[in-house]
Amino acid sequence: MYEVNRSIAIIKPKQPFFDWLNALPFEQDEALTLTALRQDCNALLIPPAEDFEDARDFIRTRWRGLFEAELADWCDDDTLWPEKLTPNLFQQWFDVEIHSVLTDLVEEPLAREQFAELDLSQDED
Repeated sequence: MYEVNRSIAIIKPKQPFFDWLNALPFEQDEALTLTALRQDCNALLIPPAEDFEDARDFIRTRWRGLFEAELADWCDDDTLWPEKLTPNLFQQWFDVEIHSVLTDLVEEPLAREQFAELDLSQDED
């Protein structure tokens, strides 16, 4: 076992996100539920956090990029996104769960795969 020099932030959709998803003008999988969305949601490796506040501050400075990434996962037409993305709306639509310790139980080294880049730099808002 190895402790990894990262912490984890899990972005869990809430009811308003699920409502938006179901209001999109294209069909969603009928089996999709809020419970299912919350059980298998995005987990992000973030810098190692000494405590919850440290990790939460990291997420707070990147809320816009995270919000946009969550929306884009389901709908790449940003004209169908909420008109105004705000930190408050992000908090209304998502729970953020923080785990400060990440332990690797697998023998093989971590692999990284590049995908479409997201701008998760600090927001100015």
